[in-house]
Amino acid sequence: MSLCLMVAGKPFVIATTMFTLSWTHSVEKVEWQERWAVDSAGLRLVEARIQGSGAGMEPPSDAKLIDGWWVYRPSLPPQKQLVLAASGKTEDGWKLCADGEDQCRTLGAGGGEPVVLKSCR
Repeated sequence: MSLCLMVAGKPFVIATTMFTLSWTHSVEKVEWQERWAVDSAGLRLVEARIQGSGAGMEPPSDAKLIDGWWVYRPSLPPQKQLVLAASGKTEDGWKLCADGEDQCRTLGAGGGEPVVLKSCR
């Protein structure tokens, strides 16, 4: 399996079965991280981590505080695609890392078309 991205109307493929998507909350200025699996069912959210709370980002009741992060396992069915806004109004874009921190890139930092992520062969 691979991760397919559509960025500014151009397709890209990343050969990976796991990736981390992270961003800084625009109001609270704290980091969010999501760990995703890429499989034949689509994109499956495996774990979420929040470095703080407030402004509509309260961790769920089953979250555990581990090393300063609220960590939990969301119950979300596999997603056919993720659509990431690229407003250009936040300090940073989305950080996508495949294979740990070895392959990281910033997506949607400037204004433009949304970035679309989906599973592909």
